Amino acid sequence: MPNIVVLGSGMAGFGAAYRLHAERITPVMYDKNSYHGGHTASFRSDTGFLFDVGPHISFTKDPRIQEIFADSVDQQYETIQINLNNYWRGYWPLHPVQVHLHGLPEDVIVKVIKDFVEESQGPEKPIKNYADWLVASLGRSFAELFPMQYTRKYHLTTAENMSTDWLGPRIYRPTLEEVLRGALSPSAPHVHYITHFRYPSNGGFMSYLKKFVPMGNLRLNHELVSIDPRARQLTFSNGHVTQYDGLVSSVALPDLIRMIHGAPPDVVEASRRLACSTCVLVNIGVNRQDLSRAHMTYFYDEDICFTRLGFPHMLSSSNSPSGTGSIQAEVYFSDKYKPFTGSPNDWIEPVITDLRRCGLLRDDDKILSRGAMLLRYANIIFDLERAAALKTVHGYLDDIGIAYCGRYGDWGYMWTDESFKSGELAAERALSAPVSSR
Repeated sequence: MPNIVVLGSGMAGFGAAYRLHAERITPVMYDKNSYHGGHTASFRSDTGFLFDVGPHISFTKDPRIQEIFADSVDQQYETIQINLNNYWRGYWPLHPVQVHLHGLPEDVIVKVIKDFVEESQGPEKPIKNYADWLVASLGRSFAELFPMQYTRKYHLTTAENMSTDWLGPRIYRPTLEEVLRGALSPSAPHVHYITHFRYPSNGGFMSYLKKFVPMGNLRLNHELVSIDPRARQLTFSNGHVTQYDGLVSSVALPDLIRMIHGAPPDVVEASRRLACSTCVLVNIGVNRQDLSRAHMTYFYDEDICFTRLGFPHMLSSSNSPSGTGSIQAEVYFSDKYKPFTGSPNDWIEPVITDLRRCGLLRDDDKILSRGAMLLRYANIIFDLERAAALKTVHGYLDDIGIAYCGRYGDWGYMWTDESFKSGELAAERALSAPVSSR
């Protein structure tokens, strides 16, 4: 049996372990953390509040993945109809805003519809970037008031500096009839790509990994420091050295390339051009449950420090003590566009202040739990440099036989099921590599 090593123990890493398990191979899995799960991990505070590492829900339509995940939690999961909304200048329109304009200022609605009609009836224009796509799809007024503003908060760059490679079903392109109905009536059809989702009944999102853990020989507290692709050797900060026949990696590409002996200068330089956001997660526990009607809220105003809010207690009653609620706020930065400085804890009070400004927290609310964590890698930024840089990096890794996977290995906009399947595909590549290259 080939000696397959898996770097990382998140959703992609365990996707690889699951595929290898089908071949009766138990890979050695290394993780730098003292816990497994990566961004799929969940943590419970001393006060009983459970928070995932970022907002995680499973809304895959793939029946195979649905069944795999359900089996991993012994069929103990919640099925929830999703409710999403937005905050814009004191208004709370439903999501997506483009078909829920009702209740916004009249002059805004008129301008949005006028521009939408003019754009849809005008000549077709070339789409060179995300900004062009937004204007062509939604009209200039809506594009500038909503998604372009959100882009600066979430992606930390401008829509003009982004490609459209990541879009897929993520932003709905409505018809004129849908825009008009959403402007005239408070009710509008549900057109979001998520209609309902599943979430484990107990233990947080991390529970979906439960039955995969025995499929790998897990080695925690092993921080990788170097890879010698010629000798097929890995060295860790604790002095451990090991060989491999096949290597599957979910390590973030800029970190991975930096650790490879002999990586060509052009590859190293390309890896540095890959942009990703950094996220401060601020987790708040409150002494009441009725905090929000939505499971997630998007915030467009640039004077509000957080970009998105989730409410973990609405996903499962086991996520917070009885009678309490919880809020997870996302505050974004980027090494390339808006570097993070200071401590994650510096953002706890600003988040609480802005929660009060929005009316989500009342003056008499009691904060039962507060904390913050820093995610160095959060969301891939699809700027205009990404495609060429990624081609160079992936081409090199293919040449030296490292099978990359996951959001930070594929360097893509991946949902949970996509990350898991990415790990499976990487395992297949490691298995199919010719013996002479091992």
